[in-house]
Amino acid sequence: MYHCHLNIYLIGSKLDSFEFLKGMSPLENFTHDFFRSDSPEKELTEKADAVFLRFESEDGLKKALSHKKADADFIVISEKKGTDLLLQYSDRISDIWTLPLSDSELKFRFLNWQKSQKRDKDYWETKNFLETTINGSPNLIWYKSKEGLHLKVNDSFCETVNKTKEQVEGRDHFYIWDVDPNDPDNNAEDCYESDRLVMESGVTCTSEETVQSGNEKKLLTTYKSPLYDLDGSVMGTVGVAIDITKERQYEQKIIEKNNTLESLFATIDCGVICHTVKDSRIISINHAALELLGYHTLDQLEKDGFNVIAPTVMEEDKPKLKNVIKSLKNIGDSVNTEYRVLHKDGKIIHIMGSIKLLEENGEQIYQRFLVDCTFQRIQESNEREALKKYQANLTQALTVDYNLVCCIDLDTGNGYSIRAEDCHAGVIKNFFSGNINWEYSISKYIESCVYPEDHEIVTNAVSLDSLRDALKESSISTVNYRTLCCGKTRYFQLKAVRAGEWGSGVALGFRNIDREKNDEMEQKRILEEALMQANRANKAKSVFLSNMSHDIRTPMNAIVGFTALAMTHLEKKELVEDYLQKIMTSGNHLLSLINDILDMSRIESGKMHLEEKPCSLSEVLHGLRNIVQADINSKQLDLFMDTVGIIDEEVICDKLRLNQVLLNLLSNAVKYTPAGGVVSVRVTETPFPNENKANYQFIVKDTGIGMSEEFVAHIFEPFERERNSTISRIQGTGLGMTITKNIVDMMNGTIRVKSRQNEGTTVTVSVDFSVNTEAEKPRPIPKLQGCRALVVDDDFNTCDSVSLMLQQLGMRAEWTLSGKEAVLRTKQAVSRKDNYQVYIIDWLLPDMNGIEVIRRIRKEMGEDVPIIILTAYDWSDIEAEAKEAGATAFCAKPLFFSELSRTLNDIVSPETRKKDLKNNMEHKCRAGRLLLAEDVELNQEIAVAILSEGGFTVDVAENGQIALDMLKESKPGYYQAVLMDIQMPVLNGYAAAKEIRSLENKELADIPIIAMSANAFEEDKQEAIRSGMNGHIAKPVNIEVLFKTLDEILY
Repeated sequence: MYHCHLNIYLIGSKLDSFEFLKGMSPLENFTHDFFRSDSPEKELTEKADAVFLRFESEDGLKKALSHKKADADFIVISEKKGTDLLLQYSDRISDIWTLPLSDSELKFRFLNWQKSQKRDKDYWETKNFLETTINGSPNLIWYKSKEGLHLKVNDSFCETVNKTKEQVEGRDHFYIWDVDPNDPDNNAEDCYESDRLVMESGVTCTSEETVQSGNEKKLLTTYKSPLYDLDGSVMGTVGVAIDITKERQYEQKIIEKNNTLESLFATIDCGVICHTVKDSRIISINHAALELLGYHTLDQLEKDGFNVIAPTVMEEDKPKLKNVIKSLKNIGDSVNTEYRVLHKDGKIIHIMGSIKLLEENGEQIYQRFLVDCTFQRIQESNEREALKKYQANLTQALTVDYNLVCCIDLDTGNGYSIRAEDCHAGVIKNFFSGNINWEYSISKYIESCVYPEDHEIVTNAVSLDSLRDALKESSISTVNYRTLCCGKTRYFQLKAVRAGEWGSGVALGFRNIDREKNDEMEQKRILEEALMQANRANKAKSVFLSNMSHDIRTPMNAIVGFTALAMTHLEKKELVEDYLQKIMTSGNHLLSLINDILDMSRIESGKMHLEEKPCSLSEVLHGLRNIVQADINSKQLDLFMDTVGIIDEEVICDKLRLNQVLLNLLSNAVKYTPAGGVVSVRVTETPFPNENKANYQFIVKDTGIGMSEEFVAHIFEPFERERNSTISRIQGTGLGMTITKNIVDMMNGTIRVKSRQNEGTTVTVSVDFSVNTEAEKPRPIPKLQGCRALVVDDDFNTCDSVSLMLQQLGMRAEWTLSGKEAVLRTKQAVSRKDNYQVYIIDWLLPDMNGIEVIRRIRKEMGEDVPIIILTAYDWSDIEAEAKEAGATAFCAKPLFFSELSRTLNDIVSPETRKKDLKNNMEHKCRAGRLLLAEDVELNQEIAVAILSEGGFTVDVAENGQIALDMLKESKPGYYQAVLMDIQMPVLNGYAAAKEIRSLENKELADIPIIAMSANAFEEDKQEAIRSGMNGHIAKPVNIEVLFKTLDEILY
């Protein structure tokens, strides 16, 4: 029961007559404390649970009311004349006691007030008990109005419907249980009907109802009773529901399991019988047991007379089986036994039986399992026969392969020799001839012939006890040892074979195993060499880690150092630009080191794979030239690139990996070639007959420092680097060639390296690519059909290759290796009036440079004939001089068929070229608004700066969710594209892309999305595409790649 303590505050100077109230006893469960003052005091008023105020002034009344607790009773004792004023405060005063009051009236009034307090607390207790009981119940409890609205529900009800009481109370069945009123399968009408029957009949109704709770249905047992109003009329229903979903599911599972067990009992191959101990009454038996015992039905078995054992058990096995069964005395005892059954057709079945004594309903029963083991017994019998034959064969084999064979009885130690071919220069015959005593003969043999250090091991191995123990575990036992024969150490083996039962003896053989021992020693040598290689690789890895510590710190030191220098020289623009260029170079080098390490890790874990797509060899080779051109120029090297016999330049391959292979080889050539040296790249094609496939060779050659033959043998091993004073100053991981070799292997290609120190290196990569048959091939140019063309180059292969291309375009091609001869042929053509219509001239010729050749041809031919410069140099370096001499166009080496065709087309159809240039210029004029989703502030700043420089306006979102919300709130076309980071809080890039692609507004859903992430592996790119993105840009962002990707997607 509850306990209530009341603080009672008496206020007023004229309350002396009320003093006797303090002596009145509190009611049950109550205690009182009285306080009194002449005027209201704030502290006492705030503390009081009941205030009795003798009304003397309105100010005192206001003061007391302003400080009382909200739930405190406030009773005013006043003369009758003051009651009119008090009515103004009726909403804040609990009661007014009008004076005069006799002591009896005052006691009566105070007692009634006490009773009122008790009633309130009793009601609170009852309500609290009821609320606790209702809300503590695991069952659903609710009160509903006649209209079906839920007036009150308990906590379990709210948990079940996954809604709060505020959401439930006052709502109907459809809303609470997520029921669609238009769904013909909803059961709301059944619920309303049961409510109606309860209210009409006035009795409790029990039923089962299925309701929808979220994504699952629940089965409830409901108890509904009428809810009565004060006047006794029905005002609604009160319901209690028990969730029996799991119980019903469990019941269903029990039924299913019982069905399964019954089916299993009927169909299992194992026989099962249950029968009573007392009278052998069969309680249950399955079909398998009947078949094993030789019957078709239970009636047949019972008619034949079943008494503990079946009549079909073989007579000689019946006593044993009956005794075994009767041996079970205690409940739970079990035993296994084997017996045979004779079927009426004469077939004998071997049965492995398991019997257990159980008690069921006060009656003892035998539970028996019968397993057919006939096949195993037949197999064991066959194996025993085979073992005997095998042992006989072993004994026979010993007589063939072993120099000495003896047969010994291990019980007596006596035996005889089967074969005694001497292998110890006549000594052995002295010990093992005719009838022998094993222990005597073997001890003499060990003393005379066995290597002294092996005496003990042989003696222990061949004693009668040792042989008996060894042959219990296995049918064969061997021991190897050394002998002294003719002054030489030789290896021998003694083999003991169990020949049948022990009484048949043991065969022992001796043989020379020199050859096997030598082979074993060779294998050991191979293993030791492999261990040395593993140790070498481990040492190389340690050296690699040491090198990496140096190689990574070197560019990091440059980045930190030049950054600090740039900060201190901000006013010197040229100096800062130089520092920034060095920072970028160091950063790119550091990135290449990290990429090599990551690539090697992916190769070793098997995660690197090829993605074969259409690829242009022309783009690959020219891209390589552009990448290394700056290094070529800075090191003052000559770079020559050409093609030989390239017919199909459009192939199917992994462009990224091919570029990685060639760039690594070319970078190495540049890195290890001193100033003034030459680096060359040649590509050749050998088509496969009658196949859309060809073999391509990429030959990278340099005149650099070369390598030692010893290092070339290990060049493809990871972490290997040549160790000399020159190379030690060149940074690298020692992984480049390993990665290259692995990629070439993945392409089913080959890579060969030829090198000599101080003479340079040649690396040849040979791979087979499928030809892209869908690629558009250059077509003959109508305006040039039958026209003469002259190719001038000092390299025969270039002349031959370019001439073949011109012929495919329908021209009459000729070539010469000399600039002077080109001028002479031009003069002859003019005199014969059969002019050349096109000239293709190498920029550098040995006898006369290309500029002079062009000038002299122009002098003979005029300004109309096209002259194309063919050069390995950057066009911008020679453009002014070439145009001044009269060059019409330029083609870079290596020259591909498509480039030559395009250049000639541009010459004869200049309007097409102008249109293309106009389109390209339009693409360069970038404008528009991009949405950048990036959570790192530094990355935000870099990306916004780069994109703004490119002409874009950029809005930034801190995570994928914000980006999604910003896109939803925008109009279609407001953003041209979304640049999406992957690893972001709240909503990552993959999930954000999927959400965007599922937007209802198709224009917003189709907006281009480009991943811009440090997740740069191939699987990351594929995951971006699968998430609905249009492209992928790896961080750190390459500005050229960024704008190229944006141009391709947006324009």
